[in-house]
Amino acid sequence: MNGSGAERSRGQAGWRGKGYAGRRASRFAGRQASRGCGKAAFRADAGRSVRAGAGPAGASRGREGLKMSGEESRRCPAVLISAPSSGQGKTTVTAALARHHLRQGRKVRVFKCGPDFLDPMILARASGAPVYQVDLWMVGEDNCDALLWEAAGEADIIIVEGVMGLFDGSPSAAELAERFGIPVLAVINAQAMAQTFPAIAHGLSTWRKTLPWAGVLANRVAGESHARILLDSLPPGMRWFGALYRGSDVELPSRHLGLVQASELDDLDRRLDRAAGMLASQGISDVSPEAVFTRRGTDFSPWKGRLKGLRLAVARDDAFSFIYQGNLDLWGLMGADIRFFSPVAGDPFPGCDALYLPGGYPELHLGALAANRGVMEGTRRHFEADRPILAECGGMLYLLEELGLDGVYSEMAGILPGRAALTGGLRGLGLMSADLPEGTLRGHSFHHSSLNIGLEPVCRARRQDQRRQESEDIFRVRRLTASYVHFYLPSNPEAAARLFASWSRWPGPVLWAGSLGTAGRRSRTGRGGERCRERGSSARRAISGSGGLAACGTPFGLQCRRFFLR
Repeated sequence: MNGSGAERSRGQAGWRGKGYAGRRASRFAGRQASRGCGKAAFRADAGRSVRAGAGPAGASRGREGLKMSGEESRRCPAVLISAPSSGQGKTTVTAALARHHLRQGRKVRVFKCGPDFLDPMILARASGAPVYQVDLWMVGEDNCDALLWEAAGEADIIIVEGVMGLFDGSPSAAELAERFGIPVLAVINAQAMAQTFPAIAHGLSTWRKTLPWAGVLANRVAGESHARILLDSLPPGMRWFGALYRGSDVELPSRHLGLVQASELDDLDRRLDRAAGMLASQGISDVSPEAVFTRRGTDFSPWKGRLKGLRLAVARDDAFSFIYQGNLDLWGLMGADIRFFSPVAGDPFPGCDALYLPGGYPELHLGALAANRGVMEGTRRHFEADRPILAECGGMLYLLEELGLDGVYSEMAGILPGRAALTGGLRGLGLMSADLPEGTLRGHSFHHSSLNIGLEPVCRARRQDQRRQESEDIFRVRRLTASYVHFYLPSNPEAAARLFASWSRWPGPVLWAGSLGTAGRRSRTGRGGERCRERGSSARRAISGSGGLAACGTPFGLQCRRFFLR
């Protein structure tokens, strides 16, 4: 019940294999010098109004490329789709452009700026390839470069969809465009607008002189005459990329958290083809400016095979779909045997060593989830056997006693003491960083549900923007880690490995887990020990240099365990 959301802070599922992260690790040592990509007719000509900007560090980027000692660079036509604000139609336009180029026989790679799950589902269908996040903070600058560099070696064009408005947030889509020299194509909702259209386009293109600029595209246009008015009003040198006419047969429907999932739109391909055809009928230019990408990034090879043989069950269906492709790639690189299953479809609980319950829309599938008793019972047995579980947002809500929608509550797995319900407004939003016992992980939260839970958090995830005080509780009981935060695991591969490693392969000490119980609280009794009171139960143990385990009785026939450093 969290995840992507209407541009502000938003997985696609269905893509397996090594992926970009895996290929980066296997190719990291010894690659041939850079090569170009695309066709000759696909290059930007010098007469176009494309401005080569400079990155934050002042490194000049343009068609001449960025020269750095000991690093390879690749050129590829690229464009970043942005807008004055959210709700302008960036995803519709990005998908239309991707489908247009795909229909021309080109290999397209699409990326999403910022945390998001729902947009990448649409864009993956439009482009025929998996979609990855590029975010300067969550993914990291060097790893964004590595993802784009990898794509430039095999794609004819790279399309990046921005987040929110062009200059909104920190880091913003504009910062990403400047850092990688990707020209910006602005999408402007031109409904009920005429000569104000070029003023907005001019402001976006000139607000920051270092911003590489491609041109403008009008969305939700009334018809050809309206499009002609907009085109004729553009200032000299402002490139026109065409228009999409308004209509329900092109626009993508949305609901709370963002767009409707691609798997739920039976006519999605028809919508994409119609939008692509609309652009093609206007003679949209297939000439795109080049960007230069440099080979950098984290060498993931030290974690190769780290989880070899680990059977990792991943819930994946319309209720549990908010999965970063980068997470799947990392698990594949580590050697995990990923086993997808669908609680909504009635699949049985798979045999596994670790379990991942991602976010999604469990509140829209309460009946099917409650009816699948086998998965609930299997999840409880997995938990009681001290096997790792990571439950994010909707996955966490599934583990509660009850989950409600419109005042009607359904029974859930009952592993966590509490209930949650969907609310009418936003309850959590933003990029997050969490200092877990296993290490610091980055991610984001976006949810419309309220949670009433009888747990003390093991820690709290903090907003990336230090000026904001919002936080998200992270709960730890046995090997279960649960919170509203969607973690981007490649941000710390070591922490990711520790989260899912079984006891037999655990490389180091384990820290204590949070207490369980409505009135649960921690109280230290001096250096010699710690008391854990859970609804009247208590346990005490001496803390020694060798480490150990304290346990106390709790409801539901479970135990709350605390693990201390050795």
